[in-house]
Amino acid sequence: MSGAILYGLAIVGLLYSFAKDRKKTKMAVLKAWKSFANLAPQLLAILMFVGISLAILSPATISRLMGEKSGIIGIIIASVVGSVTLIPGFVAFPLAAALLKGGAGYPQIAAFVSTLMAVGIVTLPTEINYFNKTVALLRNSFAFLVAMIFTVIISRVMM
Repeated sequence: MSGAILYGLAIVGLLYSFAKDRKKTKMAVLKAWKSFANLAPQLLAILMFVGISLAILSPATISRLMGEKSGIIGIIIASVVGSVTLIPGFVAFPLAAALLKGGAGYPQIAAFVSTLMAVGIVTLPTEINYFNKTVALLRNSFAFLVAMIFTVIISRVMM
């Protein structure tokens, strides 16, 4: 129901914009379409990876690797995977929900999502180019530390 309301509001807004200034609205729609077209291949690849991973990994495997009983080893696995994976947030959170349904534990998912969003091993070379090696390494180290603090908090609250 809320999706229908949001789509309806978007259509009303688009019609209002079109009535106000057709040229600007056409330019905006074209720009949005180009952005979507550029993002679509990446999004499709990520969704395929997530789908295949969830199809291959049984709930028992997910539970063994990242379940509540996997303890600190599961948190370490989740932290490493999150640190080296490059997935946008709009895919990460549904993935986290699917992993939870598949048997993953809350602390492990907290470690996975927080390192995924904050630590960038894959993007480290780019960070080093824009900043410098010391700043990039410090930022990633502090991000990892904060992610671990967050994981401890979640483990205390959710257990």
